[in-house]
Amino acid sequence: MPFKPADNPKCPKCGKSVYAAEERVAGGLKWHKMCFKCGLCQKLLDSTNCSEHEGELYCKVCHARKFGPKGYGFGGGAGCLSMDTGDHLQQENAGVRTNGACLEPRVIAKAPPGEGCPRCGGYVYAAEQMLARGKAWHRECFKCGDCQKRLDSTNCCEGPDRDIYCKGCYAIKFGPRGIGHGGMSSLGLMCDVKDLEWQSDQAPKTTVIDTASIKAPPGKGCPRCGGVVFAAEQVLAKGREWHRKCFKCRDCTKTLDSIIACDGPDNDVYCKTCYGKKWGPHGYGFACGSGFLQTDGLTEEEISANRPYYNPDTTSIKAPKGQGCPRCGGMVFAAEQQLAKGTMWHKKCFNCAECHRPLDSMLACDGPDREIHCRACYAKLFGPKGFGFGHAPTLVSTDAEPTITYTEQLPFTGQKAAKGHGCPRCGFPVYAAEQMHSKNGTWHRRCFSCADCHRSLDSTNLNDGPNGEIYCRGCYGRNFGPKGVGFGMGAGTLTMA
Repeated sequence: MPFKPADNPKCPKCGKSVYAAEERVAGGLKWHKMCFKCGLCQKLLDSTNCSEHEGELYCKVCHARKFGPKGYGFGGGAGCLSMDTGDHLQQENAGVRTNGACLEPRVIAKAPPGEGCPRCGGYVYAAEQMLARGKAWHRECFKCGDCQKRLDSTNCCEGPDRDIYCKGCYAIKFGPRGIGHGGMSSLGLMCDVKDLEWQSDQAPKTTVIDTASIKAPPGKGCPRCGGVVFAAEQVLAKGREWHRKCFKCRDCTKTLDSIIACDGPDNDVYCKTCYGKKWGPHGYGFACGSGFLQTDGLTEEEISANRPYYNPDTTSIKAPKGQGCPRCGGMVFAAEQQLAKGTMWHKKCFNCAECHRPLDSMLACDGPDREIHCRACYAKLFGPKGFGFGHAPTLVSTDAEPTITYTEQLPFTGQKAAKGHGCPRCGFPVYAAEQMHSKNGTWHRRCFSCADCHRSLDSTNLNDGPNGEIYCRGCYGRNFGPKGVGFGMGAGTLTMA
């Protein structure tokens, strides 16, 4: 029997067989991976942005441009007018081979009377329907019957003539007319030019009346002008009713409210500033802010008598022995005190005894000489000396002869540890202050580095090798990782290092 190859589906774009390793499925058809692109802009597609129409593929943008609704509101953004059908893309791709899918605009099929769109009479499909008056409309037909403005569910008004309108046209055509029914103002006169029965001379005139001229009985009207106070304009203060326009400061005539009004002892109202000047306390500290001298209504002699004496240098005020500042011996007051070793210091005296750097509670170190020092000076004077106690790896010794003798000044010297108990790299004992742990043992901090590139390691980039050494990730992968295509520095690289 002769060999008969298996029948494979044909690609609609190129007409050749499509195999499983490269197939793309859309619209019930199978396509080559490189043929699976938009019929207009030739953009490669996938399952998320593919739209199929009559055997041809389109991206969502080109599908909407070719077969979607047109007109105001269907462009690049809301409010744009788009009538683009993709003709310029067809001219650019004239030499590109396609399967000849129909790219003509669709024709709306007419529906039976009373079942289609109320405006055009065509069938309305679920993807484009808009509902109003219990009927489905095309999205492009869903616009105002007068101004043709695009509508939605928030600004659509159903008219008694079985049509739809925007709010403005509905109000002009069917809304009430007269005073109070204008556009946005409550005093507007709604009168369309189409309504001949309404004339401008029929609008009522508004008369402004000054209620202050209507005098009230003594003791019952506004305390300032004596006029009758009606409910629409009354403001209350000291149990009496004021006109809103009269409710202002007696001195500076600043308009007041319930927050800044102050009732004076003369049965009048003031702002807070004028009240303080006229009725408030006088003297040092009672003006606009603390530290100012309020002098309204005072003579020069009274001001001089009430002015306090101020001595800015409190260190000159000596305290009893053992109770003042440890450095200057002056009296320490609560506003400037700093605490250290159970004693109180002046803020300006609270600095390092050596370098005179200003200190605070975080930087101060109490020395055994009953002074305070910064951390650097404290370590220099009273801290440990020798290798490792300076700015590493500096050897610090401020005296001619070191107070402590160290037998081991350099690394990798001295007696080695027993086999299997020391550092796996140098063999010397590892103490608790410098140990680093790995799967193969305990290491010195200075030895805890990659065996190949000597990069310092920590617990996040440590890799234990099968030979008992430790490596960084790159060197570990180079020495013990898989080799071949795809395992180099990037996908597709052949590495046999």
